Amino acid sequence: MWSVGVIGAGPGVSALHLPTLARLPELFRVVHIADSGSGRAEELARRIGARSSSGIGEVFQDERVQLALICSPPADHASHVRAALDAGVAGILCEKPLATSVAEAESLVVACRERGVALLIGTNHLYDPGWVQARRLIGELRAPVDSVRVTLSLPPNGRYHRLVTEFAEGVESPVRHPPSGLPAHVQAGIVRQLVSGLAVHDLPAIRDLVPGFDGVDFARFVAPLGYAVGYRAGRARVQLGAVMRAEGADARWRLTVSAGESRVDVDFPPAFVHDGAASVVVRGSEGGVMVPPRSHLDGYEAEWLAFAELLSGEAPLEYEEQLEDTRYAIVLAEAVAAHIEGASS
Repeated sequence: MWSVGVIGAGPGVSALHLPTLARLPELFRVVHIADSGSGRAEELARRIGARSSSGIGEVFQDERVQLALICSPPADHASHVRAALDAGVAGILCEKPLATSVAEAESLVVACRERGVALLIGTNHLYDPGWVQARRLIGELRAPVDSVRVTLSLPPNGRYHRLVTEFAEGVESPVRHPPSGLPAHVQAGIVRQLVSGLAVHDLPAIRDLVPGFDGVDFARFVAPLGYAVGYRAGRARVQLGAVMRAEGADARWRLTVSAGESRVDVDFPPAFVHDGAASVVVRGSEGGVMVPPRSHLDGYEAEWLAFAELLSGEAPLEYEEQLEDTRYAIVLAEAVAAHIEGASS
């Protein structure tokens, strides 16, 4: 059994990782949770009999900690990964993104490789059994991928947080919507963050299907909070669309792949929900429809099981793939932001 030290005590920890690890008691045990001074770690740790602290100092001085789970704000990921490496952990699961610059990501991956530390960047859609099944079926279509489209409709994160985490009764969510009429550079900055923090869930899967990035066709901010992005990857076209509306429809998170006359739809469960794997529908070139059985295993659990395989040596440490996924997301986010700013000049 591996002992886990957690950096961060927000919704990603309380609603996602802690419930997931509770389902894998033979593999992992959370022994320490650290927050940034919010005091939330104490309550989360109390529930599971773990130790709590503020800051990262104590968690990495805890001799029981063998693995680090990094769930701090994205800007802190790189420094917290380095702190984990300096503490001598055997493995690091870092929520996306690994870093905010390519140079920083390269440096971290080199350090992990040199020390033989298992590294996994949290991308639950990539490990979702539904997606794994869909990827195999796409390969069996024997037709090149023509297009990939991700359609994402979400209520603001605060709505999810109220449903599944510890907002007290009567406490308003801190989620804020940007006002209308924003300058282009502000819109570009928002979309850059949304691509880095939201679209990034699906970018490793897209990169696996259609490697490469050959330029942005269109990109714009979508009010009240969202984006519409189109870009080229070889002969394929990729479209990413997302919007968050306070009173909008329930969540939809769909990845659609077209190859020749066939189409594969992958519908992922909403974020912050443990509801089994993504559902898959394959529409063949002759009009037939196939709906494979859906796994009870969700992407979060599959992700931690994949991490266990890395730690045990059952799976190879694919440092370069982790780095390429990070580089792809950063390059795309920067190109999209530049396109939005350039379109206004």
